[in-house]
Amino acid sequence: MGPLTDGMTQLCGEIVALRGARKSFVKDICHNGAAMRRSFSQAHAEMAAKTKKERRDFVVSLKEKVADLRQGFAADLDGARRAWVGK
Repeated sequence: MGPLTDGMTQLCGEIVALRGARKSFVKDICHNGAAMRRSFSQAHAEMAAKTKKERRDFVVSLKEKVADLRQGFAADLDGARRAWVGK
């Protein structure tokens, strides 16, 4: 065989090898991407549950604080009324 034939044979072999490597690379990317999406979904679900509980606890605490403030204001107003009327 001549140098041209040898070069063409070598080039053909490299093309076939690179095609296989590219196919394997794309398969790995798809597999890793799917695993990453599953991981993100799981982390998002955990974070959503945690923050939901935190928000619920915050709202309960806020309602209690507001109720305490309203009771305090009501008591102050009642005291002011009594003082105004002279009781």
